[in-house]
Amino acid sequence: MQINAPAAIVVHGGSGSPSAWRDGCERAAQRALGRLQAGGTALDAAVEAVTEMEDDGRYNAGSGSILCLDGYTVETDAGVMDNRGRLGAVACLQGIKNPVLVAQAVTQTPHWLIAGDGARRFAEVCGFEESLGTGEAAKRYHAQLLRAFDDPSQADPDDREGAAKAAVFKRFWNYTMPWDEAMKRHGNGTVGAVVRAADGDFAVATSTGGSAPSLLGRVGDTPIVGCGYYAGDHGAIAATGVGEYIARQMLARTVYDWVAQGMPLQQALNQGVARLPKEISVGLIGVTRDGAGASSNRDMAAHVLV
Repeated sequence: MQINAPAAIVVHGGSGSPSAWRDGCERAAQRALGRLQAGGTALDAAVEAVTEMEDDGRYNAGSGSILCLDGYTVETDAGVMDNRGRLGAVACLQGIKNPVLVAQAVTQTPHWLIAGDGARRFAEVCGFEESLGTGEAAKRYHAQLLRAFDDPSQADPDDREGAAKAAVFKRFWNYTMPWDEAMKRHGNGTVGAVVRAADGDFAVATSTGGSAPSLLGRVGDTPIVGCGYYAGDHGAIAATGVGEYIARQMLARTVYDWVAQGMPLQQALNQGVARLPKEISVGLIGVTRDGAGASSNRDMAAHVLV
């Protein structure tokens, strides 16, 4: 499919990520462009960009993933898709440095989604590198969240809804570590890339280090096709924010359908963000045959390369 348009790449660092972190998004986009120029596919380029973001350490993905409520476990999700029919995702993956590479490898299997211990074993069979451990930023965030359980008013505005539900998390606690012990330990976002290659192909890749507070095994929108990401012959869309709200809207597919019906990309992105209540963090990026853009109701590090 030739569309006679230059390559376009959009990368985001998560809804709520400081715009000062835009430099990481720019590096990721440049890596993706280099992959295209070296003969890589649109999907290769999207994965290249997200791998850079996972390795950065500032974003909630890969090396920057947040701690679960027990202050020990890290569960990551990732998803990839292109307009050629390639689709792969992993959910609740533990101990692997670059979940997006595992999601890309899933596209070579008979499946589209592999989760939990099976995902980890699959990653080990494929030879992917193990994670390097939890960073100091994740430990600080975990300590802040536990303090917010005692006083939700002290939480970041985007965390107050979860912090106010401490009793609910205690009731349904499903970690090995007892609740009281976990509460003594002190130690929302996603990254994504969308690509339009010069040959007209579209691809998207997403990755997240999870959400807090959450029960063990929680899966948000990031690995779910049509919710956190979607790609087809009309473009590619990636979402970021509170996954439980994004999934209910099937937000990525909803926005994709609008542009497929002829709505200008930026209008579709803005309209998609507006579907969620203002108090819920959400962001979108997208590329189409003639557009590339981003929209968010929060500060959001992003870079558009055309």
